[in-house]
Amino acid sequence: MKPDRPGPAPVPAGRTGASPITTGLARVLDDLVRIPGTRHRVGLDPVIGLVPVVGDAVGTVFAAAVFAEAVRNRVPVRILFRMGWNYLVDAALGLIPFVGDVADAAHKATSKNLRLVDRTIADGKRVDADARGYLLRAVGAVGLMLLMLLGMAGLALWGLIRLIGVI
Repeated sequence: MKPDRPGPAPVPAGRTGASPITTGLARVLDDLVRIPGTRHRVGLDPVIGLVPVVGDAVGTVFAAAVFAEAVRNRVPVRILFRMGWNYLVDAALGLIPFVGDVADAAHKATSKNLRLVDRTIADGKRVDADARGYLLRAVGAVGLMLLMLLGMAGLALWGLIRLIGVI
């Protein structure tokens, strides 16, 4: 008979999930201003995305902050990969000039990922603090996702250089 393994550590009292800083970041990026006459909100993410390459690089920095928040809260690696998928879809949409920025305003990867973190914590699906190899697997997953996002930014830079060279 296997000894009982303790489950994930309980969420501290008053802790509901992502930090106020990360939550505020998501609000600024995805939901800062309500479009008049609608219920839809937009943030700075699509505006930043209008700047070729720089927007993608800045988006990767923000993604790193959200990933760090997820790892700090011991979110399972499979959730980290789902978060990475959201950012990769966001980056792929961002490669399409102007159309990608409109799609980016609708996709809201940062808000989706913070909801994933909050839901994971609320459901008690956090990984035990002393789970073997969690930190290594989590850092590897995050590193892989960030490398892919930087690769997308590099692809955008390459395309911009090619476009400028043609003109």
